[in-house]
Amino acid sequence: MDKLFSTKDAHHRDRFDYWHEVACKTLVGHSSKPASKQTFEAQIESGLVADIGLVLFENSPMDVVRTAQHIALSENDNLFICRQVTGTLALEQNGRQAILEAGFLTLLDPLLPYAARFSNGSKLLVLKVPRRDLTARVGQTREMVALSISPTVPQFVWTSSFVAMLPEIIGSITPAAEEIAKDQVLDLIGLSLLKTMGLSKPRISSGRSLALVKVRAAIESRLSDPALNPSMVAHSAGISVRYANVLLAQQNTSITRLIRTRRLARCRMALEDPLQTHRTISDIACGWGFSDMTHFGRSFKATYGILPQNYRNLHRRPLFRSGD
Repeated sequence: MDKLFSTKDAHHRDRFDYWHEVACKTLVGHSSKPASKQTFEAQIESGLVADIGLVLFENSPMDVVRTAQHIALSENDNLFICRQVTGTLALEQNGRQAILEAGFLTLLDPLLPYAARFSNGSKLLVLKVPRRDLTARVGQTREMVALSISPTVPQFVWTSSFVAMLPEIIGSITPAAEEIAKDQVLDLIGLSLLKTMGLSKPRISSGRSLALVKVRAAIESRLSDPALNPSMVAHSAGISVRYANVLLAQQNTSITRLIRTRRLARCRMALEDPLQTHRTISDIACGWGFSDMTHFGRSFKATYGILPQNYRNLHRRPLFRSGD
């Protein structure tokens, strides 16, 4: 994580104004009022895992409001996953209130007005997630905002812990590994949101979205198995093949196409990965479930517009820079 701003580097008279300017640029425009301008302290760090932006805020007590006027001036197309690290955050959005303590998670939509109150010693990690990536997993998110995802619930412990680890992996893993981490964290967040919404108030749309998450999880868990087929996926997800394909058709795909798409994506990441240059292309393809190399080559070119070997050559880079 890179430090963007610290009040320690500014005169106490200008600290809050400087912080507010950086915070608006880093996250979204808003109005804020500190408990005390004279004693205000804050720090902002940022980083990137694949295309998920990470912003870590540490700040003195204050109130924050994002209004319709702020939203009208915004071109933001992200959703925010908030994880409280220390202190407490009281958040209100879409008529719902959430109180976040250490380890708690919630979803915030910057296209909806919200209000927040930060306690003393507050430290908050915000994941800026591309909207399309999360809605593909859970559907429309409006009814999911400001739901408290508690780390005291066993099924949510892993999600909170995984999100907490993201700042530690920045710059220490390959781009291919970052893509894998991104998919895993979004799957966990999506499942946690659906489970939390289901516990709060069962909805038909929630059931359909949960079934989709289960289908995707079933595919990912056996992606390397060349025998994986629609019947196996549907059985693992607890639904029929027909229903699974009806759900996936809303995303312009099917079980068979999704299996192929995910296998090709895994192969593409492996071909980009400098740690896997010792592996042959056929070894990579077989490792992700392709048994016919001719079919693999044609499918790869149809998807990415280039043959696998040419793709590897195009993305070849040294594992270590000279002088390392």
